[in-house]
Amino acid sequence: QNDYTPEVSAHCPQIYFDPILANRARAERSVDIRYNTTLQSFSQTHEGVTARLRDDGGEDYVVHARYLVGCDGATGMVRDSLGIALEGLGVVAVSVNIYFHCPDLIDLHDKGWARIYRMVDEDGCWSELIPIDGKELWRLTIFSDSRAAQDPQAYLARMLGKRLDCRPLDVSAWQRRDFVAETYQKGRAFIAGDAAHQCSPTGGLGMATGIEEAVNLGWKLAAVLQGWGGDRLLASYTHERRPIARRNVDLSTRTFQSIQRIPRWTKGADPVAYKDELDRWRSNLGRYSIADHVKAQYTYEDSPVCVQDGAPHDDPEPATFKPSTRAGARAPHVWLADGRSIFDLFDTGFVLLRLGPNPPDANALLEAARTRGMPIKSIHIDEDATARIYRNALVLVRPDGHVAWRGDAEPADPFAIVDRIRGA
Repeated sequence: QNDYTPEVSAHCPQIYFDPILANRARAERSVDIRYNTTLQSFSQTHEGVTARLRDDGGEDYVVHARYLVGCDGATGMVRDSLGIALEGLGVVAVSVNIYFHCPDLIDLHDKGWARIYRMVDEDGCWSELIPIDGKELWRLTIFSDSRAAQDPQAYLARMLGKRLDCRPLDVSAWQRRDFVAETYQKGRAFIAGDAAHQCSPTGGLGMATGIEEAVNLGWKLAAVLQGWGGDRLLASYTHERRPIARRNVDLSTRTFQSIQRIPRWTKGADPVAYKDELDRWRSNLGRYSIADHVKAQYTYEDSPVCVQDGAPHDDPEPATFKPSTRAGARAPHVWLADGRSIFDLFDTGFVLLRLGPNPPDANALLEAARTRGMPIKSIHIDEDATARIYRNALVLVRPDGHVAWRGDAEPADPFAIVDRIRGA
């Protein structure tokens, strides 16, 4: 809809991510990939979901399933069909992406190579430039000015201070949003990814949050389909994931707003005075930016399928990384003596870590899990570093890598533990 025709340069390297995912999915016998297929409508009963699909030839057909997961994006039909409302600030800004091919751009300035360049002038920080392939394909993102979609060349010239001898490959306006769905489930239908939460990409939390939702819901669906997951397991999906999405969306919005507050630069300004102003901006950032450890550190507080031991809640935005084995927390990473990550020990079932030189055998807990049909394995690790970080002698880790229970002795009622963590 713009006043130019995008062109694709023969020298512009193409980036293909879908084939990597598709090949991995095809390796699973239970996966059936259908491209160019549209979900037209669906209905559900207490026993299952019936979906009407349309293939690329325009033919409709029906699929029956026990559950449906809508991963159909911010404007997908599943959430709307379920009548699930969105809560949040709404549209934070209308941004514009300009993709362009310029092999010699790095030679046209004196800043050297960087992962992200942020443009600052008399109007403040108005855009960022990212090298897509590290060579010649670039993306300039204008933070909040939809006019860039009509005249991208003017904004490329503003970026460099002079007109660029290149032509945009693609220009697209899009909305930065601050939304979280009020619930992630209605009946046998669920939502995940951008259908469940929408955030500014600032800080890189959007895809991470979606993957975390898929992992959380995935093992729970598998547990129910395999017969050992209880009635309450799927209901815990919203309880666990929605607060994390709300936190991540808040962090993304605040980080975007903090970048927009980078002090403006005026021609002829004193560099020393400007540096002082920048230092004041940095000192006032506080929690208005996303630290890498915050992305990875979160806890499912008061989860209905974890067993709490009275420990205080973890800080949702810690200033520094603080490993925790509280119930609901992500099991901390450690390197094992044989060079493996402890994450390599976690599996599609539960893993009971027995730590230290003489941990309890926990046979009663293992037997209770097996009696209920819950997949579980026991692993003894006698390494000081692991015992020091994990602290307790027994730590039970879920299929998604979160702690379900911990203790220093065999639980008094192992069946109560097992039934709670499998949602029975």
